[in-house]
Amino acid sequence: MRIISGKHKGRKINAPKKLPVRPTTDMAKEALFNILNNTYYFEDLVVLDLFAGTGNVAYEFGSRGCDKIICVDENLGCINFIAKTSETLALNISSIKNDVFTYLEKTSQKFDIIFADPPYNLELEGFSKIPALIFKNKLLLENGLLIIEHSKHTILSGLPNFSSERKYGGSVFSFFEAE
Repeated sequence: MRIISGKHKGRKINAPKKLPVRPTTDMAKEALFNILNNTYYFEDLVVLDLFAGTGNVAYEFGSRGCDKIICVDENLGCINFIAKTSETLALNISSIKNDVFTYLEKTSQKFDIIFADPPYNLELEGFSKIPALIFKNKLLLENGLLIIEHSKHTILSGLPNFSSERKYGGSVFSFFEAE
């Protein structure tokens, strides 16, 4: 994987093979950030990366100037890799080892963008629980955005607060906004 833009543009990041992850492809990530780039000023954002895995998306936000990023993953290897990589890149990324659903229940912090990349084989009930908890607990700031990455075989358009989706190969980004 590589960082697409910003101060670390072109930098390759090699995650250990033993991590249980499926990083967002460079093509899909570039398309997503092209969308976000037209709406947000990255330096002002507070970002939450759920099911963070390698931290791929968090590094992209950090490279583009975002200085407040929290990554949550339940795998200690992933959390350690994110901490080490963010230190190497001098990015302000906090990594938290926790179950995502437990974290969403307990946090009171609010975010401009919440990105969730759960395992593609997560049941629809699990996918629907993500926006349900975020909107119930009011975790998005005004004009905030929830983005869930999922397989093209998972349909999230019927969930509350769904606004749109973009497809890139076998991946889909579903966007959710407060009403």
